[in-house]
Amino acid sequence: MIEPNPLAQKLEGYQLILGSGSPRRRMYLKALGLPFTVQKKEVDEIYPNHLQGEKIAEYLAELKAGPFENQLVDKDILITADTVVWHKKTSLAKANGPKDALEMLQRLSGDWHQVITAVCFTTKHAQQTISETTQVKFMDFSEAELNHYIQADKPYDKAGAYGIQEWLGNIGISEIKGSYTNVVGLPTHLVYKTLMDMVS
Repeated sequence: MIEPNPLAQKLEGYQLILGSGSPRRRMYLKALGLPFTVQKKEVDEIYPNHLQGEKIAEYLAELKAGPFENQLVDKDILITADTVVWHKKTSLAKANGPKDALEMLQRLSGDWHQVITAVCFTTKHAQQTISETTQVKFMDFSEAELNHYIQADKPYDKAGAYGIQEWLGNIGISEIKGSYTNVVGLPTHLVYKTLMDMVS
């Protein structure tokens, strides 16, 4: 007989809400064995210019929780998140098209960058935000390799114009320091620990 999932047991009676349309985040919450619903509300992802690195991700994760403020009831736990690709003091957001994606990936080629994911946990009475940073180094890419990836996978919905779980990540990560799931879009070890602490 399999022992029950300790976190799922603790969350009995709670309503976990994922405020994200990301299929990667849905996949990881499901992999944690947690029941949840998905509710996504659109926000303009605009942040103050003085913010840098993890502060951008944290601000945007909290911003995404804003539209839910008056609808949460007792025992609701809302999870919102944002991922930032940070390279040489610049945030590389989602690409506007093939040309923009190519320029971003050429900047990252052969160099280190940081992938920062912030996760915001909001209840009716409180809010806390965590973040995780992973160091990623790409090999040198040819323009042909980048164009193949962009045309095949169309990574326009991803920060930095790439998904580590896709073709480019499979052929091009020469080094990684930190959480892999964080680069995909959700630092699952921190999500698990935070939820365990919240309902203990």
